[in-house]
Amino acid sequence: MNTKRRMFIRTIIASLVRRRSRMIIALLAVVVGATILSGLGLIYFDVPRQMSSQFRSYGANIIFTSTDENGVTDEAVQQGMSFFPASETEGFTPYRYENSRIHNMPVTFAGTDFGSVLKTSPYWHINGELPSCDGEALIGAKVAESLGIKTGDTVSAVNSFEVTDDVDVSSLPSYEIYSDPETGETYCDHELALTVTGILETGGSEEEYAYVSLSDISSLLLSERGYDIVEVSVASTQAKLKQYVERIDEGVEGLSAKLVKRVTASESTVLTKLQSLVFIVTAVVLVLTMICVATTMAAVIAERRREIGLRKALGAFNSSIVLQFMSEGLLLGGVGGVIGSLLGYAFAQYVSMHVFSSSITFRPLLVPITIIASVLITGLACLIPIRSAVEVDPALVLKGE
Repeated sequence: MNTKRRMFIRTIIASLVRRRSRMIIALLAVVVGATILSGLGLIYFDVPRQMSSQFRSYGANIIFTSTDENGVTDEAVQQGMSFFPASETEGFTPYRYENSRIHNMPVTFAGTDFGSVLKTSPYWHINGELPSCDGEALIGAKVAESLGIKTGDTVSAVNSFEVTDDVDVSSLPSYEIYSDPETGETYCDHELALTVTGILETGGSEEEYAYVSLSDISSLLLSERGYDIVEVSVASTQAKLKQYVERIDEGVEGLSAKLVKRVTASESTVLTKLQSLVFIVTAVVLVLTMICVATTMAAVIAERRREIGLRKALGAFNSSIVLQFMSEGLLLGGVGGVIGSLLGYAFAQYVSMHVFSSSITFRPLLVPITIIASVLITGLACLIPIRSAVEVDPALVLKGE
């Protein structure tokens, strides 16, 4: 580093130190602006992940159905699930619906996998416990109220079917055979004892079903078939979800994938509004930062009019004066950007923990972006004050006018 450059740097630093009270104000303004820019920038880019995670509590956002009468097979489910990245997949739950009876009253049974049901329906409120094995049932609140069922009761699910040569009723643990007097056809009532482990309350249509294991519903109906629907929960953006659905429809034969619009549309609307709010707040804060820096630099230049006039009288060029003041401003912008980048991450982490209850993802690329933006904003804020410094008339200033 040559002598002239060292002298220039010492002049810049000395000028900032001599007017440290004003420069600290300008630096704080830059730090606040950089903190907001960095913090809200992290939140802006991390909001889709955070919102997607929060919306998973509202249930599945994709549903698999079959394009034929055989239902959704396990093979089709596995092929469909292979299109989702493992890091984004929350889980999937199959359902098979069948009509049967409890206490001679018609009830719709839903066979499901209780091991995964809360992954796709975390909003379920269960008074009691979730069934853990075959022979146990979870009864919807409306069904329980209409039939007078409570937790701990043992109920008999009854299914009637025609006895033919293809049906071996002797293998049934509990059955009753009777004939229809009009048609002469023979029927069998097959009973399946179920212990009620819990009552399901959701405030929705889920309360209208009785839930049992998939093996129990197959045993009750004496038949095996595919699932009616498979609920899938994926933590991803709406745009990606649409791509997944299109690929599954094209790539898996016999399987149809659909978005749950009440979930995905709400998520998209809230996400768009929240990102817009973050953008507007950041823009307003940066404008205020620019105004604060410009005001401070204008006051500094007003104090240094005699110094500027003396330098111009000694032959200093306007370019050297512009360079000095611009260097002071850009130095403040760089230092403020570095400090703001660090504070911005802490700010974003605090907001994320208190709003979304999860940690923010650090994005290293935002650090140089914040520093560059701080330098640019400070440079723009210095343009108008520096223009007034260049217009100083040495003769008038040195005369005290």
